[in-house]
Amino acid sequence: MQHPLKHHLTLTLLALTSLSHFPPASPLTPCRTLCGTTAINYPFSIDDGCGAPQYRSMLNCTGTDLFFMTTSGRYKVQSIDYKKQTMVVYDPAMSTCSILQPHHDFVMTDVESVVIPPSSDTIFALLNCSIDSPVLNRYKNLCFNFSGHSCDELYGGCNAFRVFRSFTNSSPPCCFTGYDTVKYMSMNILDCSHYTSFINVDGLKGIGPADWVYGMKLSYAVPDTGCGRCTRSGGACGYDTETGVMMCLCSTSMNATRECAAGSNGDIGGAQKLALRTKFHAFALVVGALIYFVIFI
Repeated sequence: MQHPLKHHLTLTLLALTSLSHFPPASPLTPCRTLCGTTAINYPFSIDDGCGAPQYRSMLNCTGTDLFFMTTSGRYKVQSIDYKKQTMVVYDPAMSTCSILQPHHDFVMTDVESVVIPPSSDTIFALLNCSIDSPVLNRYKNLCFNFSGHSCDELYGGCNAFRVFRSFTNSSPPCCFTGYDTVKYMSMNILDCSHYTSFINVDGLKGIGPADWVYGMKLSYAVPDTGCGRCTRSGGACGYDTETGVMMCLCSTSMNATRECAAGSNGDIGGAQKLALRTKFHAFALVVGALIYFVIFI
């Protein structure tokens, strides 16, 4: 009958031997790539230190919902088109054709206004404006017509906006304008009680406001930091949270400056070095156990 200690050591040797034959571990980057069903790719991130530093803390993942964060609130991300470099967000406090919301401003930080502003095919409609509104007087050139639509059509074609002309049986002034107007002037300064916004305006000719797509399309650029080289090597593009310097994140504990996998000079990247060290340690344990088994058992 086999000695119990020998039997235990035999099982231990088998387990350690199997460890020594594990293939090299693939990079385990600390950056999440999904929020619900929405892909999170460079330059964006939902983890600090990942993505591009210009877009730091712009996105927040709550459960399965992704939000774009600004000083005026959280805006739900409807979609991100990485080829066209656009993001569609929706303001839950914004008035639309079907719902009238309380007074609200849309405010972006100075950094957000530069790196990810609303695109040119996003229109802001300022509603129920006073006759003294600056956009109807000194800054009336900020208002424009688009695709043949009018204020009367907006007030008459939307259930939520009909209330604005219920007191005088006429449509109060409104203003179709771009993001720069609401960027520099609050709703109080504009002297308009509500706003709404809609996207893809080039395709809205002949389409009533009830069928417009309400929301904001943001346009961004991808910083050229050599990120492709990092991702091709199995890493994730990120940055040092203190200095903002670009880094290639190879694992939860190891980073590189450019890439994780073997480069043209034959160097071994961080993830591969980690795997080789793990394999060597397992092999050393196996050899040590064998020596103990031969000498003492």
